[in-house]
Amino acid sequence: MTVTIAGLTSGDGELLLSLHERARKGALDAELAVVLSDRDAPALEAAREAGVEARCVEREGEKHEHEERIAGEIRDVDADLVALDGYMPILSDDFVDEFRHSVVSSHPSLLPSFNTTNPWQAAIDAGVEVTGATVHFVAEEIGGGPILAQEPVRVRPDDDAETLRERVRRAEKSAYTRAVRLFPDVRVEDGRVVRPEEDALGEGRVEAFDRADVLRYGENPHQDAAVYRDGGFEGASVVNAEEVGAGGKGMSFNNYNDADAALSAVREFEEPAAVVVKHTNPCGVATAETVAEAYDDALATDEMSAFGGIVALNRECDAPTADAITDSFKEVVVAPSFTDDALESLHEKENLRVLRTGSLDEERDDWDVKSVEGGRLVQERDDLRLTRDDLDVVTETEPTEEQMEAMLFGYTVVKHVKSNAIVLARETETVGVGAGQMSRVDAVRLACDKAEKPVEGSVLASDAFFPFRDNIDLAAEKGVAAIVQPGGSKRDDEVIEACDEHGIPMAFTGARCFKH
Repeated sequence: MTVTIAGLTSGDGELLLSLHERARKGALDAELAVVLSDRDAPALEAAREAGVEARCVEREGEKHEHEERIAGEIRDVDADLVALDGYMPILSDDFVDEFRHSVVSSHPSLLPSFNTTNPWQAAIDAGVEVTGATVHFVAEEIGGGPILAQEPVRVRPDDDAETLRERVRRAEKSAYTRAVRLFPDVRVEDGRVVRPEEDALGEGRVEAFDRADVLRYGENPHQDAAVYRDGGFEGASVVNAEEVGAGGKGMSFNNYNDADAALSAVREFEEPAAVVVKHTNPCGVATAETVAEAYDDALATDEMSAFGGIVALNRECDAPTADAITDSFKEVVVAPSFTDDALESLHEKENLRVLRTGSLDEERDDWDVKSVEGGRLVQERDDLRLTRDDLDVVTETEPTEEQMEAMLFGYTVVKHVKSNAIVLARETETVGVGAGQMSRVDAVRLACDKAEKPVEGSVLASDAFFPFRDNIDLAAEKGVAAIVQPGGSKRDDEVIEACDEHGIPMAFTGARCFKH
């Protein structure tokens, strides 16, 4: 339903024009049909410049006569919703009754708190940590109508009424947009708004984090940065981890980012596992009988790229593993726990950050959130776990049991590699990694060329389908023995034909695993 809006304002109409702009850009299914004012307000000219009908309905005669003229204008555009934005005349009970639950207004606080003419100063004087904005249905009592939407704003220690007002104004725009979006689907019962049931991705997202530390700098030295903690999260994470290193340099922005990527990857495995990460990409992953063996196998994938990297383990770090880690330069080691002997070895590297996370079996974050200009992208965390039943062999040649095992391992790893991504695997260790390439064939070439282990006989895992057979031809030339990929290309038949020509078994998973 496209919500037709009649706006009433006595000022600049900033909130109304914000709704119009969001609707124009397709971010809101609404139309600001007319802007009405009781005076020659700045909003009228601004509305006309924006292509919105604008009319001045001056106050002449009795109050009810003026309101009837306003009501007539609203009826003329067949408005579904009447939106107030700094409209000075107090609406009569008769007007409110005629447009009951169709007139909304905003207030710059979280009602019912600070229902005053200067709610910004009132919030500061009260010493609250959070205030915000409210959009509510207009009722006989000023600010007392059913609440439709709210948006919180943190009160900073150095705020005055003006700085707080500026930020609350932004919150009003957000709350008003959400209120208009919700309007067609809500009803009012017993003086409160009944909203439709929501799935996990609701209409609004409110997050509260506490600053855990101010970092030396961000991704680069010219960028300020801090790390914030979700106080309600009790699972293993690099933010909640205990620093048990020698006490040299603290964690940096990049350390946190890379360590989080490493921890996320190593948690995929039930067997003892080690992951080496550089710039958020795994450059070596392995599982083995012990974490020491797993680390050696992971490091051997690309020892040069592992220099200055991050190591994550899913078992307690013992002395042999610690000795192997400190044999070359590493930035961070993450593990559930460390033996005393391991810590003694790790402490020989003064600036090595050592993070003890505790058990990895605790809760996980359900959501992956990325910041984009003007908003957030929110998606479910990628929990894809494949079994042999998920592998659909599409070639004449069947993969061996060992190749099937490597397919599952490689596909588990490739979902942690930036797209376009290729992983070469043998049994349960990586052979080569091709990360972040703009073309898939270049990712195949990179994985093969970067491999420090023999490529011949390895299994290739791709995070997305092959658009052309050139990927298969190149893989065959390099000695790849089997392939696993999602499938779904228009040229799947050509790709399968290429595999059959080379005698390479290939399985489809039916599940893409991009990572950006």
